[in-house]
Amino acid sequence: MDIVSPAARSRMMGRIRGKDTGPEMLVRKVAHQMGYRFRLHRHDLPGTPDIVFPARKTAMFIHGCFWHRHEGCKYCYNPKSNIDFWQRKFDNNVQRDQRVRKDLERLGWNITVIWACETADQPSLRSKLRAYLEP
Repeated sequence: MDIVSPAARSRMMGRIRGKDTGPEMLVRKVAHQMGYRFRLHRHDLPGTPDIVFPARKTAMFIHGCFWHRHEGCKYCYNPKSNIDFWQRKFDNNVQRDQRVRKDLERLGWNITVIWACETADQPSLRSKLRAYLEP
């Protein structure tokens, strides 16, 4: 059973953003400091990647651990109420992520995913970005 009213829950869920999230802004800041130049939210690409490095033909998604089901992550928990709704939503998100990945690969793009929990450790984030983006 939910501990807040349906109206309060609706307001809370409505405030969750799909772009320009905290983890995404952090990845953008670190990538820019490292000298990488990129484009944001390219609508002409499948899935509208969060960050696109056109010169490297790399599309990067910054995924929230809860929404995109980061296996083994402490933030990837299952809500205790409205279980069927949440399971359908999570399944649809994961299927869409797989479909978008295949579509981008078919177009010749490299795809990388950075999980929100990985952005907490900046030195590790820098080395991941370097590994993903260096030739």
